[in-house]
Formats: sequence, structure tokens, C-alpha cells
Amino acid sequence: MPVPSPSTIVPLMAEADYHRTVGAVVIGRNEGVRLERCLDSVARDVATIVYVDSGSSDDSVAMARERGIEVVELEPCGGFTAARARNAGFARLAEICPDLAFVQFVDGDCELRRNWLALGLGELQRLPKAAAVCGRRRERHPDNSPYNRLCDLEWDTPVGIAPTCGGDALMRAEAFREVGGFTARLIAGEEPDLCHRMRVRGWTIHRLPYEMTIHDAGMTRIAQWWQRNRRSGYATAEALALRGRSEPRTLREVLSNIFWASPLGWPLWPLLWWKMRRRRGSLYATFVTLGKMPHLQGQFDYWMRRRQIIEYK
Repeated sequence: MPVPSPSTIVPLMAEADYHRTVGAVVIGRNEGVRLERCLDSVARDVATIVYVDSGSSDDSVAMARERGIEVVELEPCGGFTAARARNAGFARLAEICPDLAFVQFVDGDCELRRNWLALGLGELQRLPKAAAVCGRRRERHPDNSPYNRLCDLEWDTPVGIAPTCGGDALMRAEAFREVGGFTARLIAGEEPDLCHRMRVRGWTIHRLPYEMTIHDAGMTRIAQWWQRNRRSGYATAEALALRGRSEPRTLREVLSNIFWASPLGWPLWPLLWWKMRRRRGSLYATFVTLGKMPHLQGQFDYWMRRRQIIEYK
């Protein structure tokens, strides 16, 4: 495994300190060549990596071990969730890296961009109350389908102090430990939940103006897009149940989905479409408007206690 030179990562951090305090957790399930690309990009900058596998039937585990990467294979009991996988990866990383101070979480279908760690670690060192930093996630093939393009648009979030991050993020281990990590039972929306608990304790989340990862959504069918939005709706309903009183915007999102997906809202769809179009164009407006339907289905899934892993790949 290639070992990075700290001088190319964070000039303020000594080589021994860098290797002792910086690690990465990669999670995946049947990602194939995407995982290979992911692991190689992370290993370029991080010496200590833990890969957590959630029941892959391909050669993911063997691929990681061939690269000398520590592997954690989750048992199916209790169900597979990204939150559970990241927690397991952090726990193992902390065991083999006792002085762990910073951890880069990466999903197995993403590639870490060069120089991201240098920029992210620099900001965490500069901002002692920053719990996590994230950058721009880009879609690998935005022109392959309108659904891939939508992903790329959705990830273009405002720079600055943010309410949450995504699955790819560089976090301060102290803050992660303080709040007990991710809520393992959440099948979606685990990042906003974690960041909310961090912010309640006085930590901050920052979106930086740098490219962080390249994602490979691989969405070519409308059924995949529907499932992805259904999953988002489920997470919104669960977020309302968990922290609705402290986050009023969550109630607004739930009520918005109910209204726009109901017969009362249908006649006003052109107004919603026009409003969204002024923000990000016709493609975004069309699918945000249509997305109210699968979002509402996901909310009902939660309210009816239809707990399941909603995958779109």
C-alpha cells in the first residue's frame, strides 16, 4: 500500500503525527470496480484504512485484503445499514490507531479526490470547534442519464457553515466519540441525525469550496430514481419523529410532501415547477415536482412501520 508523504497533505503536521492520527473508513456492498477505484484513491493519501463490508456476494472482501487493508465483515443479524457499517469501521480503526484524531469516511462507490485531505485537515486544524468538513461531491457520469445529472445538481450545496454533511466527510474523532457515532438503526438520514447531535453540543459542520469525491450513481432507470426518493421520504419522516421539535424545517418538509403529492396540490404543480425552474433549471424542477410522490410513499412506509433497506442500485 502506498504511504503518503505528510508534506503533501498537511504541512503543519509532522510525518509521525500524520500516520498516527489520520485514518479512513470505507463502506460497501457489491461495488465491484467502483470499490477498487475507491480503495486505491484512499490508499494514495491514508496509510491506515478499514473497509467494512455489508454482505457482499462479489470479491469485495478479497479485493480489500489483497491491498493489505483491514476488513470488517458485518453479520446480517440486525440488518445492514450505512450507519452501522461506519460505526463498526470507526471502532476497528480506533483499535488499530489509538491516537486517532481525524477520520475520513468514504462510501465504496466514490473516489477520493487528490488534495482533498490536505485542504480538509487544514480546515479542521484551523477551526477547533469544527466536527466535520465536507466538499463538493461530483457525479462521475452526469451525462449518462437525467438521474445521474440530478445527483450532481443536488450535491451542489452552499459553502460555509452547514446543518449537515453527506456520507463522505472528514470528521474529528473527538466529536464523533462525544455523540456516540451514528445511530446504527437508521436506514437513511443518519448523517443529518449525527450532525444535529454534534451541533447541539456546540460543534460546527463546514462545507468547503473544494472537490472531495467523485460518485458513481449508476442510475439509468426511473425505478432507481423512484426508490432513491422513496428512501429520502422515509428518512424525512423518521427525522420528524426523532427531532421534529428542535428542527421545525423537518415538519415543513413532511407537510410539503403531503400537500404536493395530494389531489389538493396537483393543480398547483405548474407553480411549484416554475419556482424550482428559476433555481436550477427545467430538469431539476421536473423531478423535484414529480419526486413528491415517492417521498410521500417513503413517509407512509415509515408511519406504517414498514422497516426495510430501500436500495436503488
